[in-house]
Amino acid sequence: MSHRERASLSGRWYYTHRTDTYNAKDCLINKHQANVIPRSEHGISRSNISENALKVLYRLNKAGYAAFLVGGAVRDLLLGKHPKDFDVATDASPEQVHDLFRNSRMIGRRFRIVHVRYGREIIEVTTFRDTHDDAHEGIAHQNDDGRLLRDNVYGDINSDAWRRDLTANALFYNIKDFSVVDFVGGIDDIKAGKLRIIGDPETRYREDAVRMLRVARFAAKLGFRADDETSRLIPELAPLLDDIPSARLFDEVLKLFQKGHALRSFEVLREYGLFSYLFLQVEDSLLADETGNVEKFIRNGLENTDKRVNEGKSVNPAFLYAFLLWASFKEELAQTDRQDVQAMTAAGYEVFSAQVEQTAIPKRFSIQAREIWTMQPRFDQRRGKRPIRLLSHPRFRAAYDFLLLRNQSGEDLQEQCDWWTEFQEMDEAKKVLATQASEGNRGRKRRPRRRRRQSSESA
Repeated sequence: MSHRERASLSGRWYYTHRTDTYNAKDCLINKHQANVIPRSEHGISRSNISENALKVLYRLNKAGYAAFLVGGAVRDLLLGKHPKDFDVATDASPEQVHDLFRNSRMIGRRFRIVHVRYGREIIEVTTFRDTHDDAHEGIAHQNDDGRLLRDNVYGDINSDAWRRDLTANALFYNIKDFSVVDFVGGIDDIKAGKLRIIGDPETRYREDAVRMLRVARFAAKLGFRADDETSRLIPELAPLLDDIPSARLFDEVLKLFQKGHALRSFEVLREYGLFSYLFLQVEDSLLADETGNVEKFIRNGLENTDKRVNEGKSVNPAFLYAFLLWASFKEELAQTDRQDVQAMTAAGYEVFSAQVEQTAIPKRFSIQAREIWTMQPRFDQRRGKRPIRLLSHPRFRAAYDFLLLRNQSGEDLQEQCDWWTEFQEMDEAKKVLATQASEGNRGRKRRPRRRRRQSSESA
């Protein structure tokens, strides 16, 4: 049997005598029987699905492949939310998907996927994955700790559902009849506001420790509570995150703290004992601070971040790292007797050298964060041309917002904040007057002229 014929069979449905369930031909055990929710019994409307995602679904279906909207988009649509990302699952191989869409490219090493691009929107298309067993040795590979190193194993929709991480993320919307297909009890868990790992939690966390961060993220994002089996082992297995590449953990940090639920992510990560595996220096500062000022500063920064995201404004990772690591930077700087730019630059370098071992923040962001720190003393310089030069600095707005955050968190900086807020709104003539007024209208002190000593001849 050819690959194409086998793929077609794996996506073909065989209905039973009940109208609410059916089995796939390749189903191996009874627990893979699916609950099918017909269009009349769920609230997903195609009007809330991206037009481009619908194009992909319809074209795959027309070409004879199974085509399902899958994962977070289905979950969010059932919750009445408006997802931004739409993923598609199919029985077509990556090569077949790529051949079907000229505007696509295949990516990935661990698991091959296809990105179909429509302008700025990307629809991610994945081939159904299979479970790992001895028959797939050499295709799927795990290390001695159970971590999944290679994952190029294709299967059917049944195995694909059971390979996903959380039940709420393992629902399929069938474009063929507009039904929702549930193999793992995800519908009931969504109704109950519950996060539940699919399969044995320890095995799944050892396969990929990032799943623990995903539990925390979805708990924060959805307001769901992880069940006991899902959450119980997280503090014990959290050290597995030390083996995850730091670049991948940086991506997880952005998902945790730049999607509008940053403050709640911070709380959940600390509750589960995960935060120190992303920001050990910050955790140390929090534990050493008896005043609560460090946590207050971070909470204010995260609240402001959430506000910006929810207002549709951009958030620079440099600013996020700048306020998270501010206390660590001040502690490093305090170890020297100097407070000049060179000392601040050296302290900032030490802090980020330690941080990149956990989350590999790109250099352009770490440079910007250090600039935000070193610019803070310059807000005290309001005489002459220095304020004009500072205002033209490409990082001025971020540094100014950081100054406001410091004031908001208890530092006595209201006078500086007011001055710089007004200074930005002035025209050029008023700015000149303001920088003179800040000198107390005294101008520059002149040294008294020395009287020339008369020579003996002139005397």
